[in-house]
Amino acid sequence: MHIVLVEPSSIGRRIIARMLEGRGHRVEAFENGARALRFIQDTPSVDVVLTSFETDGISGTELCWECRLIAQEGRLLYIIAMSSGTETSKVIEALDCGADDFIRKPPVPEELFARLRAAERLSTMHKELVSFATCDELTGLLNRRAFFEAAERSIGDALTEMPISAIMLDIDHFKRINDTYGHLAGDAVIKAVGEFIARQSNIVGRLGGEEFAILLPGRKELDAYKIAECLRFEIAGAAISADDETIHITASLGVAEISSNSDISLTDLLKRADAALYEAKKAGRNRVHRPEDDIIFAVV
Repeated sequence: MHIVLVEPSSIGRRIIARMLEGRGHRVEAFENGARALRFIQDTPSVDVVLTSFETDGISGTELCWECRLIAQEGRLLYIIAMSSGTETSKVIEALDCGADDFIRKPPVPEELFARLRAAERLSTMHKELVSFATCDELTGLLNRRAFFEAAERSIGDALTEMPISAIMLDIDHFKRINDTYGHLAGDAVIKAVGEFIARQSNIVGRLGGEEFAILLPGRKELDAYKIAECLRFEIAGAAISADDETIHITASLGVAEISSNSDISLTDLLKRADAALYEAKKAGRNRVHRPEDDIIFAVV
């Protein structure tokens, strides 16, 4: 696990760090709570914060509270407070300030490792729950709700500075595939298309059935069109195996863009991309369309 250790005593830091590193943990040790907090904020890989009550910069209790706020934003972070005090009030104070656990210092090695094992179990359970809540079970892509949440965050962070494009994709004649080859074959087709789509962006989702969406922050519509064309070509050239059958498929795609400083919402962007997708299907499928296109760019 990646552990941030905050301990004002240089001897205490060295002893605890060596103890943790000896069990294979990656440790970043700090004397100053404020510097530790900045590191935690900038380093998503941190799993555990092990902090003394008495720290420079900000107190250990304040650090616990700030880390709890980070964790409440959806990031997994397990917080263990340490104190040399033995009174029950210290434990209560630590837990009330956002700590998940408390240990007296100097920590007994086996007790500390047992608490870290508990943290790891909870971390694994949390990750599984997050995956269940946010991922499409069949493809591993974001599900509809998680895609919209990720897309809204991305647009909020980037729209004032850069364009954002979206691609909507629909597998052509998917009902016919299910009717001809069966639903297991249909699932194999959806999984294969999901693998192609996953390579295009960090924000990709299966919105339902055979419909997918891709958000491309920083990409203009022409860039998105080129990506969509490559994706369409890749899908059309794939041979998908299912139950000793080889299935060839095509997809229709719609592309749209929000320019920087635009007042167009995410919903409007996806509606425009979806309208372009409809035009691609209406014109014969296996095509990419943009709202500005006067003609459909057909397969050559």
